[in-house]
Amino acid sequence: MKKCPQCGREYDNTMMFCLDDGTELLYGPASMHEPATASEAPTRAQIHTTERTAVLPSGAGAMLTRKALDKRHLFALLALATIVVGGFFGYRYFNSSNSATISSVAVLPFENRSGNSDTDYLSDGLADSLIYRLSQLPNLKVSPTSSVMRYKGKETDVAQIAKELNVDAVMSGRLVQRGDDLSISVQLIDSRSSKLLWAEQYDRKLADLLATQREIAATIADKLRLKLSGSDQKGITKNYTDNNEAYQNYLRGRFYWNKRTKDGIEEGIANFQKAIDLDPNFALAYVGLADSYSVMPSYGYMSPTDAMPRSMTAVQQALRIDPELAEAHSTYGLILASQLRWSEAETELKRALEIDPKSVESHYKYALQFLVPVGRFDDAIRELKAALELDPLSIPIGANLAGVYAYQRKYDAALEQAQKVYALDPDHATAIIWLANAYEAKGKYDEAIKLCETSLPPENQDSLLIMGSSYARSGRPEETRRIISKLKEMSKTQYVSSYRLANLYGDLGEKDQAFSALEKSYKEQEWDFTRLKVDPFLDPLRDDPRFKDLLTRMNLPE
Repeated sequence: MKKCPQCGREYDNTMMFCLDDGTELLYGPASMHEPATASEAPTRAQIHTTERTAVLPSGAGAMLTRKALDKRHLFALLALATIVVGGFFGYRYFNSSNSATISSVAVLPFENRSGNSDTDYLSDGLADSLIYRLSQLPNLKVSPTSSVMRYKGKETDVAQIAKELNVDAVMSGRLVQRGDDLSISVQLIDSRSSKLLWAEQYDRKLADLLATQREIAATIADKLRLKLSGSDQKGITKNYTDNNEAYQNYLRGRFYWNKRTKDGIEEGIANFQKAIDLDPNFALAYVGLADSYSVMPSYGYMSPTDAMPRSMTAVQQALRIDPELAEAHSTYGLILASQLRWSEAETELKRALEIDPKSVESHYKYALQFLVPVGRFDDAIRELKAALELDPLSIPIGANLAGVYAYQRKYDAALEQAQKVYALDPDHATAIIWLANAYEAKGKYDEAIKLCETSLPPENQDSLLIMGSSYARSGRPEETRRIISKLKEMSKTQYVSSYRLANLYGDLGEKDQAFSALEKSYKEQEWDFTRLKVDPFLDPLRDDPRFKDLLTRMNLPE
């Protein structure tokens, strides 16, 4: 028997709608606990909540009463109206050629309602995992984690967020952990109409987290009616690990890695290693390890001679486990570029983009680690703009686009771009550094010095380089030598880039010291040495034969 949830009247199983009030009929006493299916094409925007799910039906139907028609005609007309109207709106809403199609989505950081910041890795990691899986779908643009994290802990204004990220729909959620129990609620809103497209609640065990995030991603794809081929569906359901504890350690690793502090990256490394110990075939954990070590030299946390071999070992193991992992290929390309193995580096970076054309990191790395060093500026700008199309609010990408303009000697464009990015987030170190660099390139030395002094930590090596160079170029060489002394003192307890010291010696006209530092940078395969050919801040050294010799040894492609 079927029952009307409004008036309680019972009907035969062949009936679909209540003859008194037009409400969709549900099966028996337990029918209120069953989610509607697409084949039932319900006609009212109701949410049927259960212990596991709350599903929003789609479609709309006209309500007719038995006063207008007899019961048989009423049923027939209601059924026909449901099919026609529901089918029409379903086609209009989900057909890929229609403007109402959901072709882009932002997954916001989940709100942690556990009352414990130690579980932020779960709420952040769940959103990050959903972003990663949904990004595999060819017909869906998904805002990257770097863009959505700015909304963490803030009021959710769906319309404003959608406008800023240029997406059709916004997904948000909450997570509560109580011991081994997890409660995850999720909702998806069409930002153009403010319509709730779908909502569900998952009551699970912590041990089910891995399967739950795959289930949510697959459900979203289904609700948006994406036409998935077999290979596309695999991106949603692919198992990177079956070990839930390893997966949680991986989430912790990415959570701490994203902080980019020395302590954060080291904590991330520890968690990636725990994930690997629990599942030696967890390729993504090896990529996390490789990313952690490869980024440390650029922050001065570890020398490249210590960091890059560890990064190489980890990424090669990831590729042995999963040769089709785009993240592994792009990180491998970065490492090869640092070793001046240009042809191999480009092959790997291109392979990453072949596997996943929507990978922001792959576009970004291809631009900065290969195209810029070899002097292909137009191609680099194209790749960075492609990355910004996918991740429009990324500060590192936008700021480094200013850097490419500077390398291209288009200093006005560099300053304009740097100012635009700085306005988005004046506290972001990368935005500050490239604005200060642009000031220096334009001869605005006092502005560059002031920005560094007031906005960056006193031990920041990029800041010290910019200030030291600005002092030298504005006729204050003693201040530059003071900064060189400070960097040398710092080198007793931490890694200091020889390339940066070479810049400062060059500005002072002390060429012997400059080339001695560059030679050391070359031997240690410092990440910034790869830009020797294009770096405008090394222009004072370019007419020296030793500079040409270094360029020859770099084996740059023609």
